[in-house]
Amino acid sequence: MENAKTSYRTKQQDLLLAYLKSTRGRHFTVEEVRAHFASAQAAIGVATIYRHLEKLVAEGTVNKYIIDENSAACFEYTGCCDCGADEQHFHLKCESCGRLIHLECDELALIRDHLQKEHGFVLNPLRTVFYGKCADCAASKQEE
Repeated sequence: MENAKTSYRTKQQDLLLAYLKSTRGRHFTVEEVRAHFASAQAAIGVATIYRHLEKLVAEGTVNKYIIDENSAACFEYTGCCDCGADEQHFHLKCESCGRLIHLECDELALIRDHLQKEHGFVLNPLRTVFYGKCADCAASKQEE
């Protein structure tokens, strides 16, 4: 029998989950979620957002990324508890605008495989971040 406490859902939880489903494949911060609900006139407090996101992270429905000590944590809705297929993507972090970009590239699998075969090192692609400039920031720098 399922515990009533674990199956109880609030309206705020339902609103948050619906929003997260709409962001699938994109990264978001708590501030972006708060701003969305503020503009939708369905304000959800920051503490409530954090609490629900951490619960979803623990369940495996949301991934949490902490890139560095200067950036807000990013989250990503995965929608499942066993998302082995998503383990192959890497991340790009723009040093100019701070954007975190999802990268799925078969070429990087060669590096991952090489590290494991030749160096005995198992790379965690969910926590691997390449730093540089995104296309928008690189283009704007060239225009200056």
